[in-house]
Amino acid sequence: MNIVTLSWRYLWSRPLASALNLLLMTLGLTSITFVLLASHQLERAFERDLAGIDVVVGAKGSPLQLILAGVFHIDVPPGNIPLADVKALAQHPQVAQLIPLSLGDSMRGFRIVGTTADYLAHYQAKLAHGALWTEPMQAVVGAQVAATTGLKVGHRFTGTHGLDGGGDGHEQTPYTVSGVLAPCACVLDRLILTATESVWKVHEDMHSGDAPLDAQDQEALEAERQVTIALIRYKTPLAAVTFPRYVNSDTGMQAAAPAVEITRLLGMVGVGTRVLQGFGAVLLLTAALGVFIALWSAVRERRADLAMLRMLGAPPAKVGALLLCEALWLALLASALGLLGAHGLTAVAGWLLQGEKSLVVDGWQWVPIEAWVPVGAVAVAGLAALLPALAAYRVDVAQLLNSR
Repeated sequence: MNIVTLSWRYLWSRPLASALNLLLMTLGLTSITFVLLASHQLERAFERDLAGIDVVVGAKGSPLQLILAGVFHIDVPPGNIPLADVKALAQHPQVAQLIPLSLGDSMRGFRIVGTTADYLAHYQAKLAHGALWTEPMQAVVGAQVAATTGLKVGHRFTGTHGLDGGGDGHEQTPYTVSGVLAPCACVLDRLILTATESVWKVHEDMHSGDAPLDAQDQEALEAERQVTIALIRYKTPLAAVTFPRYVNSDTGMQAAAPAVEITRLLGMVGVGTRVLQGFGAVLLLTAALGVFIALWSAVRERRADLAMLRMLGAPPAKVGALLLCEALWLALLASALGLLGAHGLTAVAGWLLQGEKSLVVDGWQWVPIEAWVPVGAVAVAGLAALLPALAAYRVDVAQLLNSR
């Protein structure tokens, strides 16, 4: 007697009840797995993009906004800070490295960032084609930018004012693509990088118009130059105690600690993830209850079948295993469908985030914690089937035959 085949046929002898239990269990596993996948990838993205950045300095405002705008480029920065103040910070004895970022323009929704080559070196970015910029108005595009826009080495493009791509164009000052970055699975994939001088030139030319500037006007413009964000790495860990206090109290700028702000953000987001996980757990427990009721009813309906199996020589353990196999089939099917559904939802979420030029989420990336999803499903289904299997194990053949 093939217990596996027989249990499969018994399972689908009640198609509506089995399909409902399968649906509930699949939805529960999908919800739980989706939360695990999304939260794992977002946390990894935060860790990857924040690595090596001890503090972010910018204009006064929301510290979290400063982090989201300066590190992840998914928010609008609170303002600009004078270049002279940034240069003074770079000379501070507690600062090992300062990377300036100048924002304000975009191209088809992708942000144009004026910076230095240190920014690429920080993320260990490598060029797939071309070379880094060697003069103003040359740009290096990230892998996602190149894939979406079709930009290649030698192509020219113009930026638009604003970070959402809806502002006025800078047709008089086009950029030339000097290089395309290889995918790095970091924030650089969705950025257009250029020299800081390029950003200054675009906006200075926009304000000056076609009229040539004399030396005095040019000097005045250079004195008013600003940057948006400064990413800073400390010389020693002790600087984390005193440097932010110095910036916040003794300067007109603001210092935000990425670790603190992201922990706060994840804490706020964690409420929603726990609610979704709880919803999935409720569905899973409801499915377990449905499995228990279905199998318990099956034992009562199949008493004659079970007696016949015993008469044909099936031992009590094999009869009990028949019920457990039904639950196992249900758990394995729900696990496969739940994992597939969760990855599909994650892929859709990643596609939506990509459309918003936001964090990268890969729908088909597998994480180790997913291995526990089938284990959990089998455990829940096994517990639900335990009492019905025990009842089948204890079926009294003689009593059944006498009652008939």
